[in-house]
Amino acid sequence: MTSPIFRSPDGEAEIMSLYDESLSRLGPRVEKITVGTSLGDTHVLATGPDDAPPLIVLSGGNFLNPTCLGWFLPLAENRRVYSPDIIGQPGKSAPSRPSSKGDGHARWMEEVLDGLGIQRAPFVGISYGAGVALRTAGRTPDRVSGATLISPSGFVGGSIPRMLREVALPMIVYWISPNDERLRKSTSPLLTGEDEDLMRQIGAVYRHVKLDSDLPRKATAEELQDFHSPTLVFASENDIFFPGEAVLKRAREIIPNLVSAELLRDCRHIPPREAFMRINDAIEQFLRDHGL
Repeated sequence: MTSPIFRSPDGEAEIMSLYDESLSRLGPRVEKITVGTSLGDTHVLATGPDDAPPLIVLSGGNFLNPTCLGWFLPLAENRRVYSPDIIGQPGKSAPSRPSSKGDGHARWMEEVLDGLGIQRAPFVGISYGAGVALRTAGRTPDRVSGATLISPSGFVGGSIPRMLREVALPMIVYWISPNDERLRKSTSPLLTGEDEDLMRQIGAVYRHVKLDSDLPRKATAEELQDFHSPTLVFASENDIFFPGEAVLKRAREIIPNLVSAELLRDCRHIPPREAFMRINDAIEQFLRDHGL
């Protein structure tokens, strides 16, 4: 039976093929774990030494989890990294999509942690995944020992007219009549530079997935008042979805223990590979400095 988040069986098969192709690039050390939750089974990718401290990595919405995990793979040298396919996203977890109005994502995350036998861990989240990390920190702050949030949802949103004009309209044109030129135009507002593999995945998601535009709701100072774990925020200067300067301003207002808030200059929503190298170095130093 085709998952309800996909438009057709053939589309689901193409996405799963791209998922496995992306997973194969991570190498043979990545394990696959299934964790049962009240919203259905969650597929988790795990890598790094078995006896190393745990680290949770949460991927972007409407992106393939192995690709996002690949951006942070250097962290697995010294950590046991667990990266769940976020529920309701194109991947191998159940298709359930919690409402953004409640704490469904946080409850799901708690159940995943329970299933993995992890009481407390630092989180790394990008985009949608950062929003899930914030929801978890707000609901159960004792379970998030630290957080790194990159191009994060959960703080502020961009201009809706601009997103409709520069993202939604080119995406619809590509969906109606796909070709390489339209794909480049529809993905250029997201990517800092071209990445052929990532563009191919995004194109397949545009064509075959019923996109989830219902982001985890924005965090408030009141919700995070008991979250005192150290936090890093990296916001992209030219992010059409979550504008960098506004994200950092809001983060300074509502995160009690904000260790660093950095603007990624000249970056769009997804930073380039060289920026991820620097981000990973900063995360590793952050984890060491705070004993995480």
